[in-house]
Amino acid sequence: MIINGVTIDETFAEAFGMKATRVIITALNAKWAMISAQAMTGFATSVIACGCEAGIERVLDPTETPDGRPGVAVLIFAMGGKSLAKQLETRAGQCVLTSPTSALFAGIDEGVHIPLGKNLRYFGDGFQISKKIMGKRYWRIPVMDGEFLTEETTGRIEAVGGGNFLVLAQSQEQALAACEAAIEEMRKIPNVIMPFPGGVVRSGSKVGSKYPALGASSNDAFCPTLKGMTKTELSMDCESVMEIVIDGLSKEDIDKSMRVGIQAVCDLGKENGILRISAGNYGGKLGPFHFHLQEIMA
Repeated sequence: MIINGVTIDETFAEAFGMKATRVIITALNAKWAMISAQAMTGFATSVIACGCEAGIERVLDPTETPDGRPGVAVLIFAMGGKSLAKQLETRAGQCVLTSPTSALFAGIDEGVHIPLGKNLRYFGDGFQISKKIMGKRYWRIPVMDGEFLTEETTGRIEAVGGGNFLVLAQSQEQALAACEAAIEEMRKIPNVIMPFPGGVVRSGSKVGSKYPALGASSNDAFCPTLKGMTKTELSMDCESVMEIVIDGLSKEDIDKSMRVGIQAVCDLGKENGILRISAGNYGGKLGPFHFHLQEIMA
């Protein structure tokens, strides 16, 4: 398959099941809602070392938030329910409770209910009070700028992590420009995040390493500087490869995100140095969700 001079490899991205939740952060203004959301989603690129994968889903208008203030929707993914609950509680306590004027609400009602403010309330040292409104319990926790309002629980649902595609280009600048164009379009799709910095990862990995202590290592087959030293997947004119990783609340959400992202890259085309689109997989052994590139772009 070739789109605007760009070859779409006959391969698939391999993804796996995760647990996910959405929370809504609001604040006095959009600036402080975003600051809190950025803090909460920091150091959350990969479950390999960060414990979770998290990102900003989208900015919310005051008409879309529970308290009628500017807000940000955040998605958090983890491999298990216990680890997700722990990451949510830690990040909410350290990054939202501490952030001036913030409030925190559930972004998912269905699924298994996990603590949001249920345990954070104890920070109130006995001065916290609760209120049940339309079947939902909220906590008001006294803090020095007034009070921190938080919903007691949020929903945890089944999700998918690890959707991906690789952009192969003639130069580093061209690969990055293509990924930036892709991310701009992918952020318009609901229910997904691209957890790496700016949505892009340049250190794609393979399973295993020559060093026994490491479970993952550099994907040497796609490293341009190793063409003469390893079994390379790159042509001689390819000098840069960048990857976009996607987590989504469903396989269909990731399908949509990959489609618009790959199309944005292909729109730049061969004339802008884009050579191929490929994907990372482990022969189908890592996860049950397979995203076949040519089927997605058919």
